[in-house]
Amino acid sequence: MESKPSCCTAARNRLNVTAPTPAAGQAALPGITIAESEKDRMVQLPGGLFLMGTSDQEANPYDGEGPVREVNVNAFAIAPYTVTNSDFVRFIQATGYRTDAEQFGWSYVFHLFLTEQAAAATQAPAHTPWWRAVPGADWAHPEGPGSSLVHRMDHPVVHVSWNDADAYCKWAGVRLPTEAEWEYAARGGLVQKRYPWGDELKPAGEFRCNIWQGRFPVKNHASDGYPGTAPVGAYCPNGYGLYQMSGNVWEWCSDWYDRSYDVTGHTDNPKGPLQGQERVMRGGSYLCHRSYCNRYRVAARNKNTPDSSSSHVGFRCVKDMGYLS
Repeated sequence: MESKPSCCTAARNRLNVTAPTPAAGQAALPGITIAESEKDRMVQLPGGLFLMGTSDQEANPYDGEGPVREVNVNAFAIAPYTVTNSDFVRFIQATGYRTDAEQFGWSYVFHLFLTEQAAAATQAPAHTPWWRAVPGADWAHPEGPGSSLVHRMDHPVVHVSWNDADAYCKWAGVRLPTEAEWEYAARGGLVQKRYPWGDELKPAGEFRCNIWQGRFPVKNHASDGYPGTAPVGAYCPNGYGLYQMSGNVWEWCSDWYDRSYDVTGHTDNPKGPLQGQERVMRGGSYLCHRSYCNRYRVAARNKNTPDSSSSHVGFRCVKDMGYLS
């Protein structure tokens, strides 16, 4: 039985979009000041045994979140933030890399970020009609032609596929986290809590993450301060000093997705199946809401095809401790 379609699962292969010839890669971005990179500021984690998965009554039963099992991960270092637009600009300027969205000529944008006319003129996947396949949408133009990264350089880069994230990591001398590493880090030293900070979504009424506020998918009150992405340092970090392990943008992991692979005995540094069709994503995004997918909990799982991209999927990097410089 398949899991409920997620607010963030919009696979590229669900549509056959006729897009214009993609433009050349963004060698320069006039008018943008690039801040100093944060990608080398990593938090060293000791690793060890932790309880992965959940028996939470809010778990999505067909996502493979449970059962709870003891898993070991080796020591590693992880970036406190997701990769920013500023970081990604450096990568593009250094390599001339062209993302999957640029090569295909389109990417998915949430419908409320488009004019009614633009939304009506674009295609939508059958099971997630709030997504629109927008020609010209890419990492440098998050809402399509005419949009830019101005005032968003400290926001997470989006419209990056798994392939793009992997290419960035290879350039930067880092890698994507395994799903087990990601969950170990997200828990911040807490044991079997629902969120990176505990079991209560808004302790003392304080917003701790960037998720949907309102009635999904038609009205976002943005009472947490951000209708779309937030700066990567917004909100309080978890116990390990890691920011936004819940909400803001989904984060690619290195693993191929399998609903049951890591509950069948793979408990020592599990790395997922050897092959598959979709890659794991963790953490939820600014579009997650309890009434629909409720996947901003630390045990929640999602997936998408490696060439898919959208306006709320990004990534963060890790490094093996033996290779820290």
